[in-house]
Parts: sequence; structure tokens; C-alpha cells
Amino acid sequence: MYEEYHSFDSERWQESDSIYFDLSSLDSVRGKAVVGVRYTEDYPFSNCYLKLIIRDSSALVLMDSLVNVPVFDRQTGKPIGQGFGNTFTTYDTLPFAIPMKASEVIFLQYMRQAELEGIEAIGLKVLKP
Repeated sequence: MYEEYHSFDSERWQESDSIYFDLSSLDSVRGKAVVGVRYTEDYPFSNCYLKLIIRDSSALVLMDSLVNVPVFDRQTGKPIGQGFGNTFTTYDTLPFAIPMKASEVIFLQYMRQAELEGIEAIGLKVLKP
């Protein structure tokens, strides 16, 4: 139903950068939501914490949650997901449905780093039910 990615030109996600996804064009039927993280081998952590904020059309916050997306296997250190060269993409299903009233989804990096190296893009998919 919906798929969009926001890329970072410098392969660095600044702590102050908010990633916005506009869902206002979707109809009222929504399925599962999936977050995608495109990263390189330069990413220094085994996971990526994302702060997820969902708002309605009047900017009322419907949901404020923390999502943990694993990107490297903790045992082997190998990248999770599929990739080519030193770039990989991993997907993680959000543990909740996007509310019907939602018109905007916002992601913030929540790794407590002013600059998060190795992140190329963040994406959102909303699947058909």
C-alpha cells in the first residue's frame, strides 16, 4: 500500500534529523507496518534504536514508542538482511499496527550519538491486510 525511503547523502544520520513519512493519502484500511534500515559495514553498533512518533492530521501524537532494529548478528557479527558489496538492508515488522487516524510517521535516531555513521536510508512500508 505504501513504501518510501529517505536517504542520507553523507551516510550519516544526525541526531537532529527527523524522518517524516506522509500517510495522509492512504485509505482507511491498513495492514502491518515494516521499518527498513539500509546500512553499511561502517555502522558501529549491532542494532539501531529508533524513536517512532505517529501523529494525526491535527498533529496530535497518537503513539510515541521506541523500536529496536537488529542490524548485525550479536554472535557472528555478520550483517542481518540482504545486501550487495558493503551495503545491506534489514526489515523489521513494527510490533503494533499504524492507527487508522495516522497521517504522519516520524523516525528519530535514538542511539545517543550526535552523528550516526553508516546509515544510508530509513524506510517505511505499510502492507495490505
